[in-house]
Amino acid sequence: MNSDMIIRITKYYRILNRLRSLGLEKVFAHNLADAAVVSAAVVRKDFSLLEIHGQKRGGYEIGDLLGHLGKILGKTEEPQNVIIIGCGRIGKALMHYNGFEPDGIRIVAGFDSDPMVYSDSTHPVPVYPLSRIEEVVKAFDVKVAIITVPEGSTSDSYQRLLHAGIKGVLNFSPITLKPMKLDDGTFPIIHNMNIALELEQIFYELQIPKTE
Repeated sequence: MNSDMIIRITKYYRILNRLRSLGLEKVFAHNLADAAVVSAAVVRKDFSLLEIHGQKRGGYEIGDLLGHLGKILGKTEEPQNVIIIGCGRIGKALMHYNGFEPDGIRIVAGFDSDPMVYSDSTHPVPVYPLSRIEEVVKAFDVKVAIITVPEGSTSDSYQRLLHAGIKGVLNFSPITLKPMKLDDGTFPIIHNMNIALELEQIFYELQIPKTE
């Protein structure tokens, strides 16, 4: 399964969750295609590769699709817990974002080195000093963390997370992180999100307008 297909499956899952929340029980390939901005043929091909079969006139059962796609994406009945390292502007914005829960993701804690930040009780989730990362990761069985710290703190934060048992990192810091071999011989999953580079890419592509 390539990365493009994984992205589409994730989109399907999110769309299906929202359709179910509206009380719908069935969906057709063209409905998913419109919402995911792909063709109905792509949806059918994806489902065929995943051995998911609907009815020609009855479409797909939303509950069945969510169950099947959820297993592929590693979803469980309980929300998947995530922590945030660095509670500055980006970290706070993520903590206040209420769109994670419908997708089965829950921000359970934030961490910061500034006592003024982790002693502030107005945050929507608890914020702790960095020294408590390992304790919270074990208590909430956290596998994924988001890094939003300044450049100088990125490497140390990354090391702390790996030592605590984190297996996946979404990195918003200016430093590009690379997977490091863990004690069990595996490598963590790292996604680097450099917002400035993404914007530069958009500006570059604007110079070459697409005509089709």
